[in-house]
Amino acid sequence: MEQATQLFALWQRVRDHTLTRAKLQAQAKPIKGQVKQLLEAGTRSTHAKTRRTCQNILKVAESLWTFVRVAGVEPTNNAAERALRRAVLWRRKSFGTQSVTGSRFVECILTVVTSLRQQKCDVLKYLTAVCGSLRETGYRSITLLPSDGIHK
Repeated sequence: MEQATQLFALWQRVRDHTLTRAKLQAQAKPIKGQVKQLLEAGTRSTHAKTRRTCQNILKVAESLWTFVRVAGVEPTNNAAERALRRAVLWRRKSFGTQSVTGSRFVECILTVVTSLRQQKCDVLKYLTAVCGSLRETGYRSITLLPSDGIHK
């Protein structure tokens, strides 16, 4: 927890523009070493679950530090959780679907709505255009993927 606290304090300074990425990389290096040592110690634990968890984390350990190396990558999954929140709330309120077809529709429509919102596109305008295209073409189904001009 100590290393996580140190790391997130550094990250906060990067977000506040009081610490450069180069300095973050330099200051995170000893923390990275400490975390690796702790994980390696965990692989020798007598507690099987702790041992397996540490072994599994070590297999992908380099990916834990992507946010230090790559600008624009966050150290948390908050953005992903925010993107999924609407779908989770819908599922909780609606009690899910009753068929595979219904599940597939919900999967597609929630993906489209989330993608359009992330792109700051007008969801109703896009879906109206899709439905208009469906009516004009006479197709019974249509792919809900944005194409140039329709989703802006």
